[in-house]
Amino acid sequence: MAKQSGGNTAQRVEALVRPTVEGMGLRLWDVVFEKEGPDWYLRVLIDKTDGTTMDTDTCADVSHALDPILDEADPIEQSYYLEVGSPGLGRKLTRPEHYEAVRGQKVSVRLYRANENGVKEFSGLLTSREGNTITLEGPAGPMQFELSTVSTVRLCDDEDLFD
Repeated sequence: MAKQSGGNTAQRVEALVRPTVEGMGLRLWDVVFEKEGPDWYLRVLIDKTDGTTMDTDTCADVSHALDPILDEADPIEQSYYLEVGSPGLGRKLTRPEHYEAVRGQKVSVRLYRANENGVKEFSGLLTSREGNTITLEGPAGPMQFELSTVSTVRLCDDEDLFD
């Protein structure tokens, strides 16, 4: 299990790499600095803005572009492994821009505590995020959730893979 850490480190790295990633016509989805076992990993998660599937060549190109920037700025004291990749299927939505990027697509919402009907998980089309409220359109109509009650929101882009 990965141990999350380095919030300030991730923010510093994000500020360094964002111009390069966006200059390559890509979306910077997230930057995560975390420890797994004895090793530290700097994960730069990127996505294509045109909706096409991420490929390994693009990830390698971004990695090669970021190496000299990170080497020169040296924002991380300890040694680490740089990984550039896609946020993947079932990606978590953690920032306002994530919600904007997937508006109109199916997402799942998991609450910290079950609602009055004993239900903890919901899914539907994401229609909006306004402030700290997200709205989904479900089979029974619109549903609203306060982000303070939500443990995770994920994109449901992997449901039809095995049909």
